[in-house]
Amino acid sequence: MEAENRTEVSEFLLLGLSDDPKLQLLLYGVFLSMYLFTVLGNLLIILAISSDSHLHTPMYIFLANLSLVDICFTSTTIPKMLVNIQAQSKHISYIECLIQVYFFMVFAGMDNFLLTVMAYDRYVAICQPLYYTVIMNPRFCGILVMMSWLIILWDSLIHILLMRQLTFCIGTEIPHFFCELAQMLKVACSDTLINNIVLYVATALLLVFPLTGILFSYSQIVSSLMRMSTGRGKYKAFSTCGSHLSVVSLFYGTSLGVYLSSAVTHSSLQNSVASVMYTVVAPMLNPFIYSLRNKDVKRALRRLLNLEASCP
Repeated sequence: MEAENRTEVSEFLLLGLSDDPKLQLLLYGVFLSMYLFTVLGNLLIILAISSDSHLHTPMYIFLANLSLVDICFTSTTIPKMLVNIQAQSKHISYIECLIQVYFFMVFAGMDNFLLTVMAYDRYVAICQPLYYTVIMNPRFCGILVMMSWLIILWDSLIHILLMRQLTFCIGTEIPHFFCELAQMLKVACSDTLINNIVLYVATALLLVFPLTGILFSYSQIVSSLMRMSTGRGKYKAFSTCGSHLSVVSLFYGTSLGVYLSSAVTHSSLQNSVASVMYTVVAPMLNPFIYSLRNKDVKRALRRLLNLEASCP
């Protein structure tokens, strides 16, 4: 019977953020604007870094990778949501849902890893400046990025393969605006014990360890800054970390907010609204944080925009 139900389930219903027809139009406009700002802002960061040879350093190469991942991260969920609002439909196919779960986990995990790698880069730059070019050489930076991709791709694949073994009842409703692994496990009609164990272990390993690495890096940075004699030297050194620290706080702060929201309240609407913060708002704000707080990026953006304006 379970196998029969599973083969018959060809689609799910995404309940979204609201059923109010008037509010649907407003949501469409807001999310379309946020999506366009996210794509445009991160694309400008990538173009500015690639067009300015002075920014071809590990820190900015990692930033370009982060911007690319943020574009993909947002593109995993928002376009489908906009299509459903426009078509006045809540349907998403079983395959589309699996794909959405997989890539959502991949790009969320890559955000996590890249922020950790960027924290390590700042640690080496400030605490071991004489060895910076030796340690953060192009080969080592490439290995860090490639290892991050390999780990998160395989981790996400394991979750998808386990999810494929689950049974879903016909007409299953997902109380969210996209397919998220935790939500899919809640609405499954079969036992999810193994899936939950793997999810908790993977979350502990792939979230706690990177966050610990970030905290350790910044504890060493603060310790190094305290030993500096001049206030100007402290400000110059810490100014290179300001943008990254803001992005880290935004990413982990919104993620923690989603976790606490789901733990404290059982309201699916509040959980969905909280999810908007780290799935849409955080990727949209990252380019603005770096362009406003980083003089090198600001200068590169001005050059890029002036170059485009001068082209016929």
